[in-house]
Amino acid sequence: MDHPDNQPGAATLTGTSTITLAGGCFWCTEAVFDRVRGVTDVQSGYSNGHAQNPTYEQVCTGHTGHAEVVRLQFDETVISLREILEIFFATHDPSQLNRQGNDVGTQYRSGIYYETEAQGELARQMLKEMAAEGIHDAPITTEVAPLANWSAAEPYHDDYYARNPNQGYCAAVVGPKVAKFRKTFVRFLKDA
Repeated sequence: MDHPDNQPGAATLTGTSTITLAGGCFWCTEAVFDRVRGVTDVQSGYSNGHAQNPTYEQVCTGHTGHAEVVRLQFDETVISLREILEIFFATHDPSQLNRQGNDVGTQYRSGIYYETEAQGELARQMLKEMAAEGIHDAPITTEVAPLANWSAAEPYHDDYYARNPNQGYCAAVVGPKVAKFRKTFVRFLKDA
């Protein structure tokens, strides 16, 4: 799903928006959002670090400052950004600082990287609402910032879970996240 013309700020179809999310390993986040009705494209990559066009191996060291992310294109006439973010917050733990489960490091942080100020405002508002509701036992650590220094991940990461459902990590970690999404958000499932 490498889309060289799909860079931040690129023109999109009417009703289509783009948001970039970091929710731990991008294999998990991609596998969830590939199944969301109204999401028209999911691309794994790296963003909000200081190195230019880092490799997966470089990002995994934690020294590039990048997060593993997915860039979502979605049809706002089918699903709203608020609904996208509700799914995002329910399918990872935004209270874990620089980690998701056993995946530890700044590259696994929780983040919302927006392309318009309206997206950033909505994200910050939702974080305030979640904090007021006391949904998590610990403070929410999700970073909200403008999208910066985005680059696509290597092609072998595309559709990783779909191609490798029985691989150890996919079976133990990705599969349960997808199952949770299917159970919790059945109304947002794409038609089979």
